[in-house]
Amino acid sequence: MRTSTALRQWQEQLWDAASTGDEEAATRTVFGALEDGAPPETVLLDLVGAVQRRVGEEWAANRITVAQEHAATAINERAIAALSHHCAQHTAAVRGRATVTCVDGEWHSLPARLVAEVLKLRGWKVDYLGAQVPTGHLISHIHRTGPEFVALSSSIPVRLPTAHATITAVQATGTPVLVGGAAFGRHGQYARRLGADAWAPDAKAAADRLERGPLPRPALAHQPIDDLPHLADQEYTMVARSRTRLVREVTGTLAERFPAMRDYTDAQRERTAEDIAHIVDFLATALYTDDVDLFTDFILWTAGILGSRGVPARSLVPALGILGEQLKDFPRATSTLRQAADCLTRAGSVIASDSRNTV
Repeated sequence: MRTSTALRQWQEQLWDAASTGDEEAATRTVFGALEDGAPPETVLLDLVGAVQRRVGEEWAANRITVAQEHAATAINERAIAALSHHCAQHTAAVRGRATVTCVDGEWHSLPARLVAEVLKLRGWKVDYLGAQVPTGHLISHIHRTGPEFVALSSSIPVRLPTAHATITAVQATGTPVLVGGAAFGRHGQYARRLGADAWAPDAKAAADRLERGPLPRPALAHQPIDDLPHLADQEYTMVARSRTRLVREVTGTLAERFPAMRDYTDAQRERTAEDIAHIVDFLATALYTDDVDLFTDFILWTAGILGSRGVPARSLVPALGILGEQLKDFPRATSTLRQAADCLTRAGSVIASDSRNTV
């Protein structure tokens, strides 16, 4: 692949194949890029990885459905598998052994798969465990295989409490943990907060970090509460344990205060309850990490997703208010909800102003 123009052409071809579910064309595109002179790592990250990011962007903009997003992801995964099989015939494992896995509950496995394949290309013997790996099973695997490190991936911030428990459990075996994925923050701030031994923003950075030398061995005498002393106030625990009740109460109160909800279809009511459940989950995670920005960023992202589907951002404000009423005895929770509502209001004002200016 000699030029950026050629790369863009290969990206468009792979996008067309993935978005139409054409596995044969996707595989042909990947091998075509290789034959054009692209290194396998470039094909993985700048071709397949770039197209996968586009898949997510197209879903967020409501230009493809969830089913189309899943189908395109599956095509990209099979293209990676074909490339991996091809490269395995030419790449010898000359380094140590590594385990690459996703946090339990994390189903976005493609980022972890990219890490695994890049490490293989760099000479590591890699055990790739895939999505949604229970921590107990991971620990059993570590005891059987003795990897030099575990690479742990998570894209969904609500999995951070589980990631924290997994990091601590792996470190208790004397194995260092490198983490990555969107869940750990744009700058790795949650990786540091949860005590990971290293963080990398992407697969290339992860492999480059390991090129510089082994990860430090973790201290064995360590407890999760050591990382997050604010958990002593029990707000996270109470919100997490009350999730079902909170979703029910907020949904019911919304229906009482906004009669228009009475005309919702069953599907609309179900989606509303799902949105509220996500809000509660992200609020609990923000309390766990003691980071208001985690919740606010999620609320603004949700507003953008709803906006692309014709739902105004201000529709979230009443739900935040009612949830705040339910949690009036929890100062960190109510403060977080209030700040998020303020951000939504400001964002709505900016959008309204921009709309008036373009009329």
